[in-house]
Amino acid sequence: MAIDTHTAPAAPAAAADPQDGRLTGRAKLVLFVLCAAQFMVALDFSVLNVALPVLGDDLGLSQSALQWAVTAFALPSGGFLLLFGRIADLYGRKKLFLTGLALFGAASLLATLAWDPASFLTGRALQGLGAAVIVPTGMSLLTTTFPEGPQRDRALGISGTLLSLGFTVGMVLGGVMTDTLGWRSTMGLLTVAAVIVLALAPGLLPESRTPDRPRLDVPGAVTVTGGLLALIYSLSTAAQRGFGGADVWGTLVVGLVLLAAFVVVESKAQAPLVSLPMLRRRTVAWGNLGGLVTFSMMSTVIFVLTLYLQEELGLSSFRTGLVFGVQGVMSAVAGSYAAKVIGRFGARRTLVASLLGQGLFIALLLAIGRESGALLATVAVSLASMCHLGAIISYGLTATSGVPDEEQGLATGLVTTTQQVGITIGIPLLGVLATTQGDLFDGVRGVLLIDAVIVVAAAALLAVGLGRRTA
Repeated sequence: MAIDTHTAPAAPAAAADPQDGRLTGRAKLVLFVLCAAQFMVALDFSVLNVALPVLGDDLGLSQSALQWAVTAFALPSGGFLLLFGRIADLYGRKKLFLTGLALFGAASLLATLAWDPASFLTGRALQGLGAAVIVPTGMSLLTTTFPEGPQRDRALGISGTLLSLGFTVGMVLGGVMTDTLGWRSTMGLLTVAAVIVLALAPGLLPESRTPDRPRLDVPGAVTVTGGLLALIYSLSTAAQRGFGGADVWGTLVVGLVLLAAFVVVESKAQAPLVSLPMLRRRTVAWGNLGGLVTFSMMSTVIFVLTLYLQEELGLSSFRTGLVFGVQGVMSAVAGSYAAKVIGRFGARRTLVASLLGQGLFIALLLAIGRESGALLATVAVSLASMCHLGAIISYGLTATSGVPDEEQGLATGLVTTTQQVGITIGIPLLGVLATTQGDLFDGVRGVLLIDAVIVVAAAALLAVGLGRRTA
């Protein structure tokens, strides 16, 4: 029998009138805690990237092994999202959120104090596991605390803005901190952030869960977690070594088989980890497709532009960071207006328009030259990122709208899994084309063209899919 329960009432955090977008003082503190946790996790994705060469020399990690500093985090953070999102629904979102924060903080401390490659990679893997707890529980706490309407629109707008800023700030901050304080300071920063959020969260966050505790769908948990782990490993490895290795293709096949098995298991389970009727919801399916496209294609653009600016134009790491710093500022500007735009035009129309804008501004990048183009790249990627920010916020709203509170953890688990998988697959699928071409500049332009076509095509598909009337 499918789960049919009601979420235990959460302590009111929002304003008395759910149609009023204004938030009370306590609601703002709750939003600050939840957004700070999401920002911290986003920061962790990028803050270490520019420090990898220094880190490798210090700990004795070979050039070929440096990819594991990223992969060790990506594997558990993407692989366990759905599982922890469902566990939080059943056993308490606040409780699991605090557990994830404690694990993330302890893991960051271990990575800060790492004395050899094994201890560092263990810390990174535990950071990823903590992130897999924090992201879906934090998002479900946000959507169950703030009622659907202007309040949730505003809360998700702020959360999406900080999420986007986290990646950008991490790239800039990572370079500055590594040059001045050493690579360990990047991990130390995350330790301090986790401690601060963990100190504030218990007294502010409401608890919510489904009152009944049905048996967890173990076969579903095993197949989806194993499938995602294998898929992320395969694509992360391909980003470093290409698709020529037997381990890449082997794990890719295993991942796809396990995910196919997961669909079969869920169709027969009495209490499924993922409700297939939910996936048949028009907003859930199309919303998550929009999220997958916007995250995977934008991460690819940032990757190939970094190569272009540094390798082709010869810009320093600092000047490259400034380009993405401008991008971050423009994303923040877009985030400040996103809730108003969505309130006026609706999340679905905003999602379609944002994807279309993202694709068109990526196409503008095709005008870059071999010897000049930094200014054009800065303007075009900043405008594309503003549209990308609108797509992030509107896809989250679209994919969780109309979903009952007792399934919000499941819905937000899908949203965040889409986000993590999108970030992971973009570079292996497209970015690797730029590095395997004989000419880097031609490779970069080829990737940008394919990227733009995919985003514009996705916008057209979503316009049709989200425009149909529900039966």
